[in-house]
Amino acid sequence: MADTLNIKSLLKKHGLRPKKSWSQNFLVDLSVLSDIVDAADLHADDVVVELGAGLGALTAMLAKDAGRVVAVERDRDLAKVLRSEFAADSRVEILEADAVRLNWNDLLPDMQKPPVVVGNLPYHIASQIIFSLLEQGALLDRWLLMVQREMAIRMVAQPGGRDYGVLSIQLQMLADVESVLDVAPEAFLPRPRVQSRVVRCRPLQAPRVEIKDMDLFRRVVRATFSQRRKQIRNSLRANFGGILSDDLLDQALVRASVLPTVRPEQLSLEQFGALSDALLVGLKHGRAWGHQ
Repeated sequence: MADTLNIKSLLKKHGLRPKKSWSQNFLVDLSVLSDIVDAADLHADDVVVELGAGLGALTAMLAKDAGRVVAVERDRDLAKVLRSEFAADSRVEILEADAVRLNWNDLLPDMQKPPVVVGNLPYHIASQIIFSLLEQGALLDRWLLMVQREMAIRMVAQPGGRDYGVLSIQLQMLADVESVLDVAPEAFLPRPRVQSRVVRCRPLQAPRVEIKDMDLFRRVVRATFSQRRKQIRNSLRANFGGILSDDLLDQALVRASVLPTVRPEQLSLEQFGALSDALLVGLKHGRAWGHQ
């Protein structure tokens, strides 16, 4: 059996229990914790922003390798535990905040270099946090995120499969993404009913595919996958028909070299980029388009 932290005693010490409503599952397997820190590849001058610090098991190990750790925790009770446990450690700063609504504009200027983000993300808010991280671009060095295995599969999915979709495209457009480590339920207390996986993301300095309008690109991706069973021409018509005539839609598909009968999961990043740019030409010929 793997060596584990005695989280039960720490919870008992502070009179706490894991909150099911908050999906609190504490990582207790020391070998997994060590693997995550190794995968973060930290240096003495690195700043780490840890999302969902919990009881501080990973926080303590990150602080040994990094110069500074900002441990973000939204649970007031857990934040109190963290302040108590790390009171004597000047390398660790406790920030009681919601990772989904984290104010990066206030946080980043206080750092000498782009920080490394590490976090164990609850499934129901993971995508919101990922899109928030994407908005920061190269202001963040890299992220190491533990998510539900199914989400990790979607993050790295390639065209042609059912897992390929909005998350895959928007993430891979702006970052290098790779799976790092599988984490079994036995590594947590209490044990979740799902498998977890650690994914590493490195933001790109510029979008992977050069496009003229990122907002339109995102809109096209969301629109087509909102009706992913439809052929691409039909889903575009359903979403842009009030703005573009059928003739302009057909011209855009031809200009982008996209067959009207394909479905969205068959299109690569490059094809979505070409389609977005081609639709932009059509929109300039149609009535004015406002970002949505």
